[in-house]
Amino acid sequence: MTFTIPIDNGDSVKNAEADSQRTLYPYVTGTSIVAIKYKDGVLMASDMGGSYGSTLRYKNIERMKAIGKHSLLGASGEISDFQEILRYLDELVLNDNMWDDGNSLGPKEVHNYLTRVMYNRRNKFNPLWNTLVLGGVKKGESYLGMVSMIGVSFEDNHVATGFGNHLARPILRDEWHADLSFEEGVKLLEKCMRVLLYRDRSAINKLQIAKITEEGVTVSQPYSLKTFWEFQAFHNPTAGAQGSW
Repeated sequence: MTFTIPIDNGDSVKNAEADSQRTLYPYVTGTSIVAIKYKDGVLMASDMGGSYGSTLRYKNIERMKAIGKHSLLGASGEISDFQEILRYLDELVLNDNMWDDGNSLGPKEVHNYLTRVMYNRRNKFNPLWNTLVLGGVKKGESYLGMVSMIGVSFEDNHVATGFGNHLARPILRDEWHADLSFEEGVKLLEKCMRVLLYRDRSAINKLQIAKITEEGVTVSQPYSLKTFWEFQAFHNPTAGAQGSW
């Protein structure tokens, strides 16, 4: 009786390695999210640009979504990974609703869930390439937190992602206060988004502002900000820099 012994020449290992790939870098990305607490809830702002590398390829991407009854989620980073996170959350909210026990997930629970998801994927060396902002209101209490792509999370009265963390947070530290009205909060967010539009090459002048209160989530229609590009520093921004003409 003859037996045939398969010989592994290494091709199967190579094929397995080729099939198992990780996110090495993001492809289509969104830039900053800026969010603040105000007296009735939480306000969040983002533009609608999607960059393919350094090219502003898409100009109608919504990066803020309502999650359940009490939460609002915004995301910077890879758009496809954000869509995957939304699928996770859809399943989470569906399972929560199936209990039909009169209770529902609040923003703190959703924030903790997202922290565990991001940290779990980071430990698999296959991260979801996003920075997430989670705001919400439940039982009269406003909640605002952030979680990074490696699972680092915190709560604060105002948060920002991407370039906003460097350019918008100083403005928020100076001008935010707990008794902001809706109009004052929108004006403050627009000021931050205008600075980002001037300084962030990936930002576009088409933005949305979302609010969440006890009544639910409202996302504005896209609109543009008034801008002024005649500042002296804009005419020759590299003047005096090393290697400039």
